[in-house]
Amino acid sequence: MLDSILAATDGTASGILLCTLVSLGLGLVIAGVYIFRNSYNKSFVAMLVLLPAIIQAVIMLVNGNLGVGVAVMGAFSLVRFRSVPGSAREIGTIFFAMAIGLATGMGYLVFAAVLTGIIGAASLVLSGVKWIGGKVEEKRLKVTIPEDLDYTGIFDDLFKEYAYDASLESVRTTNLGSLYELQYRVTLKDNVKEKEFLDKVRCRNGNLNIVCGKLPTNSYEL
Repeated sequence: MLDSILAATDGTASGILLCTLVSLGLGLVIAGVYIFRNSYNKSFVAMLVLLPAIIQAVIMLVNGNLGVGVAVMGAFSLVRFRSVPGSAREIGTIFFAMAIGLATGMGYLVFAAVLTGIIGAASLVLSGVKWIGGKVEEKRLKVTIPEDLDYTGIFDDLFKEYAYDASLESVRTTNLGSLYELQYRVTLKDNVKEKEFLDKVRCRNGNLNIVCGKLPTNSYEL
């Protein structure tokens, strides 16, 4: 499995072409795993397909040359400053594609294919798993209160009863300063009791507006 195709073909054009085709094929598999049950950007998915082949080309060009290796490292460090934050899944998928590119760049095609199958299958399984019955979920809570109500610790007892964790992220005034909008990040203990929790919050804030929903996901392009 760790026999290099480049050693068998003595680094000929046919061996390099085979490695490139395998890189593109495994890149398609990685992209397919990424888009499964996930919102995605077309350009990002296209780059996932190409990334293993690009990494493979870089590894083949370095080929033990220390000077070239240092130059490549400097080039990749510059790319880091032109990137934007991505989700854990996006970053993990990029490392996945890079690992496959490293394997194909060294000619370990069977190893690359087996690794893609194992990690891809594990990713698909984990995408469908609802941890702890799906009862623990982090949400964003927006609560409107009147200006004469002190918001410091106003909901602490409710958070202690219904949430594992809660933190106040921002406070802003609305309606020409007559109202405050509090924004919390809350991890509820049990989603079944969400309505009961919101009802008690409504009693506390004078039945003003309350918004409780999922946290926004990152939609940045890396």
